[in-house]
Amino acid sequence: MKYVKLGNTGVDVSRICLGMMSFGKPGSEHGLFPWARDFDDAKPIFRKAIELGINYFDTANIYQLGTSEEVTGKLIREYGLDRDDIVVATKVRMEMRPGKPNGGGLSRKEILSEIDKSLKRLGLDYVDLYTIHRLDPLTPMEEIMEALHDVVKSGKARYIGASTMYAWQFERLQNIAQNNGWTKFVAMQNHYNLIYREEEREMIPLCEDRKIGITPWSPLAGGRLAHTWGKVTPRVEIDEVSKWVWDSTNALDKVVIDNLEALAKARGISMAQMALAWMLSKPYVTAPIVGTTAVSHVEEAVAALDIVLSAEEIEALENPYVTHPVLGMM
Repeated sequence: MKYVKLGNTGVDVSRICLGMMSFGKPGSEHGLFPWARDFDDAKPIFRKAIELGINYFDTANIYQLGTSEEVTGKLIREYGLDRDDIVVATKVRMEMRPGKPNGGGLSRKEILSEIDKSLKRLGLDYVDLYTIHRLDPLTPMEEIMEALHDVVKSGKARYIGASTMYAWQFERLQNIAQNNGWTKFVAMQNHYNLIYREEEREMIPLCEDRKIGITPWSPLAGGRLAHTWGKVTPRVEIDEVSKWVWDSTNALDKVVIDNLEALAKARGISMAQMALAWMLSKPYVTAPIVGTTAVSHVEEAVAALDIVLSAEEIEALENPYVTHPVLGMM
């Protein structure tokens, strides 16, 4: 395993982050990811991840309505991981109590309440990274940043991060924190992969300039970059979220995916490995967050660390891409 610093911090994280969104109570009644794996199914996947040196784990309070955090904490205890050796991230913002007043968002009330609930589900005293799960446009930015600062100063989080938003919004949040002497974000979890590269316009250059760690979510686009176009997997059959995120650009994306398939065949590696190798070739990417539902997925992801693409291969992978609508809050 290879390790890098998380942004402009002293924390070492594995270059592959294990996305814990894949774990929790299965079934649509428990959340948006009915294909999630329960604790027993998650055990061999998680065990392989730690055997291969992954020390960075990302979850969220909303993932299967908190049961992802529960499984994550249980797995950490199951394998007796040293808390000082691992980096655990979770997120806040999405509605945990739909339809109820103060059921979600980034108010001071919600942030201070949800960090305690997340820690209880995880069975931890603190998280290493507390990330806002998109921006809440209904809460003043000053309120958000001061509440996050207080979470850090209380010892319940070591650092804070942000996720998909417009670059101007991210910069404004950082400026508010700096001007008030509050904690600033150290990481950006953004929407970036071979079929969505609009982050190369503004967010990625901004993060490079500010030394912000970049940890893209869904580097394989919900599995679309891992298999041939049109292949129907058990997850594809029931995954409504992926359809919502990517179906509107199918005509643009099929060309990129067909090209990826051909180039991966020529190289003699899987499509997933080539897509990840492309992302890992970017010096500004800290660690893609890879969701897995099988041991083989973890093995493939880690193997991609040793694949060095030529400049010609990188250019060939990127050539079919055309401009997409900017999804600043996706």
